[in-house]
Amino acid sequence: MVLVRARARHRRRALREVWPEVVDHLASGVRAGLSLPEAVAQLAHRGPVELREPFGRFAHDYRAGGRFGDALDALKERLADPVADRIVEALRLTREVGGQDLGRLLRTLSGFLREDASTRGELEARQSWTVNGARVAVAGPWVVLALLSTRPGTAAAYDSPAGITVLVAGGLCALLAYRLMLRIGRLPAERRVLR
Repeated sequence: MVLVRARARHRRRALREVWPEVVDHLASGVRAGLSLPEAVAQLAHRGPVELREPFGRFAHDYRAGGRFGDALDALKERLADPVADRIVEALRLTREVGGQDLGRLLRTLSGFLREDASTRGELEARQSWTVNGARVAVAGPWVVLALLSTRPGTAAAYDSPAGITVLVAGGLCALLAYRLMLRIGRLPAERRVLR
């Protein structure tokens, strides 16, 4: 579970870095005169490497069925990311409503995504200070206890059932406090609202 969560967190962080680039590619494709489906399909070749495969499958789905909405739905399920959901729904809305504001919409979305990634990165950096402080606070008493245990009188104090109970209870309290601090200090994960 820990490994899967860590990999998922790493994937979300890596994708958060490339979404503005995806939107920039879309905007440049539309500016160059491509239709919206062609601009999205072009991301399979010119987009970020991490996302080329899902966009390649989008291109295949669109060529096979010719239905932009269905291909977008499949893309959204493949990506399974809250930012992707926003981008896909913005593209869908623009395609259905029409208008000439697509370039402005994409530039605004790109700026928002960059600002969001920057803010989240800053918060994660500040959070790492808190987590490191908690690690030091949890490890501190045990380091002191290890240093004191080199003295014969201190080691003898914990060489009884009551001493072992105190050590186990202290260890459980330290572990519980550490886990609680990590849960309280964790940044909320962005949820998929536009499924």
